[in-house]
Amino acid sequence: MGLFNWAYKLLRKADVGAMTASYVNLAVDMVMIGIAAYFIDVVARKILVFAMNIIAKRTKTQFDDFLVTNNTPQYIAHAIPLYFIYKTVPLALKGFTYWEYLFNKGITICIILISIWIVRSVFNAVKDYLKLLPDYNDKPIDSYVQVAMILLWIFCITGIVLTLFNTTMPILLSTFGAISAVIIVIFKDTLLGLVASIQVTINDIVRIGDWITLEKFGADGTVIEINLATVKVQNFDMTTTTIPTYSLISDSFKNWRGMLQSDGRRIKRHLLIKANSVRFIHESELGELKKIQLISEYLTQRFEEIEAYNQENNIDKSMSINGRNLTNLGIFRKYINTYIETHPGINKNMTIMCRHLQPTEKGIPIEVYVFTKDKRWINHEYIMADIFDHIIASVAYFDLEIFELPTGRGYIDA
Repeated sequence: MGLFNWAYKLLRKADVGAMTASYVNLAVDMVMIGIAAYFIDVVARKILVFAMNIIAKRTKTQFDDFLVTNNTPQYIAHAIPLYFIYKTVPLALKGFTYWEYLFNKGITICIILISIWIVRSVFNAVKDYLKLLPDYNDKPIDSYVQVAMILLWIFCITGIVLTLFNTTMPILLSTFGAISAVIIVIFKDTLLGLVASIQVTINDIVRIGDWITLEKFGADGTVIEINLATVKVQNFDMTTTTIPTYSLISDSFKNWRGMLQSDGRRIKRHLLIKANSVRFIHESELGELKKIQLISEYLTQRFEEIEAYNQENNIDKSMSINGRNLTNLGIFRKYINTYIETHPGINKNMTIMCRHLQPTEKGIPIEVYVFTKDKRWINHEYIMADIFDHIIASVAYFDLEIFELPTGRGYIDA
């Protein structure tokens, strides 16, 4: 074409050698094509970005906003001058077989790469959009996108290798098979992360927003991000712990989602009663204990049952150990149980129990096992503290003592 030969004609008229004139003409043509491609790129970007911004403002969906944010219009705009180069450069390279051969390889690789960048920006826009939807905002969308991008990059690299070395797919696969052991070693963490991400998703082990505890890595907080290789946990002290995704299936951890979805949050806490403060209750003491309203009716009924049993079986009550008796610890446990049953912060439809645990060298553990209605951390702690404040203050009314290690003052008093 005359458009690509004018420099050659001018140089030949100036008695420049044919070979030199050809290469100078080629250089001039490449510069002209490069300048034209640059202006096409600038114009295309301005038009596409402007048009996309107008569309994003006028539509209700936020997906097109994320396309703009992830530079999708810019990447598409880059494809227009690339197409221009693809069509015009071969015309300038006529007669330069070797250079045309190299150009075909280079432009094919560029097309593959720009295609990958366009798809990647669209995937990122889809990821950002899905995170806004209630049905998907707790799903590991980042992992899905990363898996998809890995597959795309595998196809991309495969296409580049096939283009560069003029090989075929069977030969390439056999080569990859030969070096697969090396690939597995190099990409071990990525492969483990891929397997873990799939298992985490399929089995619904962890979601974004879950509260998890993984003591091995010092993680105790909310999952804020799940990637192919790592999981980010924002701890309650506002620090961030990053743990390998594979640890979620290889190590033991606690997910508190079940508690948050249930009707209550558990209180499981005990206090230690000194064993030598436990004793039988004499009949003369019942009058004072019946003043405690929560157990007044229970004491009357229970004492009558015990008295009837002892009389029926001719029990010698000259010693308290004979027959059936009330103990201060048993009455105290009944009091605790009645108190928590009437507490407004406790869920009455879930387990309510005050139980006697295995005695230890530090005393007898009396454990409260209940569930609070309010699952919020601060309110849960407040309800638990309120209950145990009352229980601890109540111990003295039953002539019991709480175990605690002696302090310096304790040794002085002794």
